[in-house]
Amino acid sequence: MESTRLDVLVVDDEPALREVLALRIEDWGHEVRAVGDTVDAERELDRRHPDIVLCDVVLPGTSGLELLKRVKQQDDRLPMVMMTAHGNIDAAVEAMKSGATDFLTKPLDYSMLYALLEATASDVRQRRGSRTLTDRLGRQTPASGMVGQSRSMREIQRTIEVLASSDASAIITGKSGTGKEVVARAVHALSARRDKPFVAINAAAIPEGLIESEVFGHEPGAFTGATRARPGVFELADGGTLFLDEIAEMPISLQPKLLRILEDGRARRLGGSKEVQFNVRVIAATNRSPAQAIRDGLLREDLFYRLNVFELTLPSLSDRAEDVALLAQHFVGEFARKHQMNVEGVGTAARELLDAHAWPGNVRELRNVIERAVIVARNGWIEPRHLPPYLQASAPGAKSALTLPAGTTMAEAERMLILQTLERVGNNKAEAARQLGLDVKTIRNKLRSYGRDE
Repeated sequence: MESTRLDVLVVDDEPALREVLALRIEDWGHEVRAVGDTVDAERELDRRHPDIVLCDVVLPGTSGLELLKRVKQQDDRLPMVMMTAHGNIDAAVEAMKSGATDFLTKPLDYSMLYALLEATASDVRQRRGSRTLTDRLGRQTPASGMVGQSRSMREIQRTIEVLASSDASAIITGKSGTGKEVVARAVHALSARRDKPFVAINAAAIPEGLIESEVFGHEPGAFTGATRARPGVFELADGGTLFLDEIAEMPISLQPKLLRILEDGRARRLGGSKEVQFNVRVIAATNRSPAQAIRDGLLREDLFYRLNVFELTLPSLSDRAEDVALLAQHFVGEFARKHQMNVEGVGTAARELLDAHAWPGNVRELRNVIERAVIVARNGWIEPRHLPPYLQASAPGAKSALTLPAGTTMAEAERMLILQTLERVGNNKAEAARQLGLDVKTIRNKLRSYGRDE
């Protein structure tokens, strides 16, 4: 394990104890400053911030408990271990209520003190690692605001900046959760259109009967229920950027009309007679392979080429695993602020679980995992217990074996395996399907056959 040299401040009015403590702690590889009262202690605290303070409760003048309270008001995260020769329970209770990390009685148990210093060293290592990531985030100043220092992300950041300097259309491809809308918003924010609207529409989320009205708008009486005029997304985005997500899910019958609008820069509302002119920059996205979507008859080739002036392909998170820690630290900061939690970062053990996970849900999955962990942890460090059950299940020693009673049929063994896997991954069907080598549709069909709600 990495050796961490601590800066330890000892506050005790007994010179002999100060000397013994200093020698012991120095032998363990740490640096020690030793003083005899709170005045000198506060002077040392002002001069240099220690990693941990060992402080006697009873001191001449101001007591150690008063020093504890003052220190905690200034820096709640500085570990302070209180010491006393009296074994006073009331003093111990008051010290712990005031924020003491621990309480030791004299004569000191040096094995316990050693363990406390090792725990502090581990915390310091985590804090230094977290600070390194935070510094990297601070130095990472691409105008796009995209987080990631992997080679693929640096290339995408450069492409975003080039794309934003023009008015060209673009199509963004990548698996679900890789951040296609984030990229589109980054392009808009960097472009000359940044002060105009950014309008996003997901073609897969709108019922087929309503999508034409959503895209083109309608006049009153255009169809049953159309009681008032409604502008389409091109009108709403006039002067700005229109993001057409899941373009390959748009009905094929509507795509020629969309192409005509893109070519002419004019649209007519449903039930209307007048064409409306607009000036919109269009960015489309799909989680399908465009070439395969064209072959499958889901995407018109002429529409694809009209949009595909620029093409950005976003990598899966598993293909840029070196960005996981940086993204996690970014999300910790975001959600600690949002939920007003005092979480510092991801602890070493939890980070190992994040690094080992395949992230089928990509950045969106990581973002959700970290938000949950920040809320559960509330302060300090995110540990494995703060992560979702399906990630905890991959921790060393986690139960993963399936025990089958004698005489179990193949069908029953399959049922038990599917249900146990779903329980282990927190009912995440996509993750269960990945682990079992099945597709999600098969998992859903099996659950229906078991009489289980999806």
